[in-house]
Amino acid sequence: MAVPKSDIEIARASTLRPIAEIGEKIDVPWEALIPYGHTKAKVSLEHIASLKDKPNGKLILVTATSPTPAGEGKTTTTVGLGDGLNRIGKRAVMCLREPSLGPCFGMKGGAAGGGYAQVVPMEDINLHFTGDFHAIGAAHNLLSALVDNSIHWSNEHKLDPRRVTWRRVVDMNDRALRSIVVALGGVANGLPREGGFDITVASEVMAIFCLAESLDDLRARLGNIVVGYTRDRTPIYARDVKADGPMTVLLRDAFNPNLVQTLENNPAFIHGGPFANIAHGCNSVVATKAALKLADFVVTEAGFGADLGAEKFFDIKCRKAGLKPDAVVLVATVRALKMHGGVAKADLGTENVAAIQKGLENLGRHLRNIGQFGVPAVVAVNRFTADTDAEVNVIRRYCQEFGVDVCACTHWADGGAGTEELSHKVVQLVESGSAQFRPLYEDQLPLWEKARTVARSLYGAEDIIADKKVRQQLAQYDEHYGHFPVCMAKTQYSFSTDPSLLGAPSGHMVPIRDVRLSAGAGFIVAICGDIMTMPGLPRVPAANSIRINDAGEVEGLF
Repeated sequence: MAVPKSDIEIARASTLRPIAEIGEKIDVPWEALIPYGHTKAKVSLEHIASLKDKPNGKLILVTATSPTPAGEGKTTTTVGLGDGLNRIGKRAVMCLREPSLGPCFGMKGGAAGGGYAQVVPMEDINLHFTGDFHAIGAAHNLLSALVDNSIHWSNEHKLDPRRVTWRRVVDMNDRALRSIVVALGGVANGLPREGGFDITVASEVMAIFCLAESLDDLRARLGNIVVGYTRDRTPIYARDVKADGPMTVLLRDAFNPNLVQTLENNPAFIHGGPFANIAHGCNSVVATKAALKLADFVVTEAGFGADLGAEKFFDIKCRKAGLKPDAVVLVATVRALKMHGGVAKADLGTENVAAIQKGLENLGRHLRNIGQFGVPAVVAVNRFTADTDAEVNVIRRYCQEFGVDVCACTHWADGGAGTEELSHKVVQLVESGSAQFRPLYEDQLPLWEKARTVARSLYGAEDIIADKKVRQQLAQYDEHYGHFPVCMAKTQYSFSTDPSLLGAPSGHMVPIRDVRLSAGAGFIVAICGDIMTMPGLPRVPAANSIRINDAGEVEGLF
């Protein structure tokens, strides 16, 4: 087994191939690439459009149990599986989300994989990359400026300043910006009103960016954004303030998917990055559909646990893009299952089969949930060196009750070689043709019932609750937007809205605090419990340890 090093040291010691060589592996010619340096590039939309008559490859979703501080390694497993599939002779491409600067400088860290299962250049990907998030933030805030400008001058659309719903965004955890007052300082600065910031990954522009399938579709969706209402509750759209055209211009280059490589020089698309706890948690449709034309197997991930990322992948992304996944890989770790079984983080290195048996209720609920979507699953145990055979075997026995195989994986230390068993199992599942994908609910179900279905069927809740104002708002949305899916914004740490309730709690209530219309993206956001659309930094943020050393290299990024 390889000698462990830090992720950034492993990435820095790797040998990257010119991006043109990576493109050649999936038949993307040099002229179809828009290079950003030597090791990353965008693939032109013109080339992607030329692939429309090619058959699709098979789509594999990687998801996980409910996240814990012990870590699960979902992105690492996605990369390791992609490398493993290529290693056994399959043409495989990975589709991942771009990391947000908020978690990189906050608590979670980067999102480029780990150990010997990483996408590179790791530092670029985790920081500014190709500037996509900056473009998304600029487009979002351009709309904010145009809205305020319209009110300041003639306000020809009679937009009521008290009913402006469009906020601002920044790609950083900044709790002080959650609620603000804008336009102070006198008449020349506009009409003062309450406003606020969300993190960029929660922006409707990010959701639109990741669901649109062409520049024309992008512009149409941007134009459909509702920015506020008149006094008589008539909606005002982004197209009314003539924002759709310039916003599309700002997003034009960013909309081309990004191509990079793994440490084993296999191709990966990294494009778009909505969080799964407050947004829909999937990479862009344009990247996924391009990969399906270029590869036999496409491995993608959805954020956080399967109750969030996988549900939104199935009920929002697949529903809207017409995708039909062929298999699911559910990632778990012995350490995380111990935490769900009540073990403190400091004691995770000690063998504790009993705690795992208790924590397996979390894994079991996720397996049952995945089964409701009609897609076959395999469990990947992301194995740590301290994990014992007895601990792994109890997971195997438990999953046999579901008819689900378990593969122990060592991709952090061994790269693609550590996922060969998993790769063969995934190929077997895909080629069995057993997938019968179906969303959790039908389009015509009322919005309240859609949210209730998710809460009861997936969270184990007794019901959902909301005050009269929220219920009235949902009833009003039902009139014009009742066919939309619901995007549940909820803590990632629990099936409930209480992050301290680990395992598989049941019988709880899911309080819906607010609902937001994302008319351009095509879904309704239900904000549950205490979840924030603008996170804050922890007491000791990761930013405190990030610096440039004497050799001019980044240190502390993980």
